[in-house]
Amino acid sequence: MKRVSRLFKTAFRMPLLRWLTLRRVLVISAVLLPLAVALVVALRAYSAWQASGQIYAFEDVPERPVALVFGAQVYRSGRLSAMLADRVAVGARLYHAGKVQALLLTGDNHLETYNEPEAMRRYALELGVPADALVLDYAGFRTYDSCYRARDIFKVNSAILVTQGFHLDRALLTCGGLGLDVVGVAADFVRPSGYSAVSLFRSQLRELPATAMAVLDLLRGDQPAFLGEPLPIFADAG
Repeated sequence: MKRVSRLFKTAFRMPLLRWLTLRRVLVISAVLLPLAVALVVALRAYSAWQASGQIYAFEDVPERPVALVFGAQVYRSGRLSAMLADRVAVGARLYHAGKVQALLLTGDNHLETYNEPEAMRRYALELGVPADALVLDYAGFRTYDSCYRARDIFKVNSAILVTQGFHLDRALLTCGGLGLDVVGVAADFVRPSGYSAVSLFRSQLRELPATAMAVLDLLRGDQPAFLGEPLPIFADAG
């Protein structure tokens, strides 16, 4: 009889313990989740604030040796997405206006069948940029990787960053945090009607966690997975 009583108490206690544990988790989550969201939003706001004095209109941007043009989606056909085409177009304009001497085209080439830098190079050539002014970074898988490799592999210490406005804040924060002297030009004005509302919303929303991750990357100071030997863009840079 005592054994049956103990079994009953144990059977009753286990669901109670589970409920108390779940309740504790829910209470902790209810406290921590708003704090985490607030921190992410605050970091995004800080990123925008610190970048405000570094973003220029095309006509006013100061000269730099290199334009760092960030990659984006390339379709299976090889056609550049509207955002990427605009980034390359702004890079080409900077070159033709004498604002930069070279374009560093950085993007994803993790698959043999997917090559953002090469697609960017082809379009830049169509826009009249000479081949010897184009440098390709095939391991720019993330913004952090692109900025880090620009500094350590291509020996860039001063550049104009070219990307859309929603990404430019984080790019400036990342490159600046790695010690580069950078300013930015937003590529939005080239084809503002070419971006769907869904694409813009998704991109802007993504910047919230991405900015927090950029801050974490800078605090940790980890090397990208792929580095390699230095390839200075200019002969006197190494």
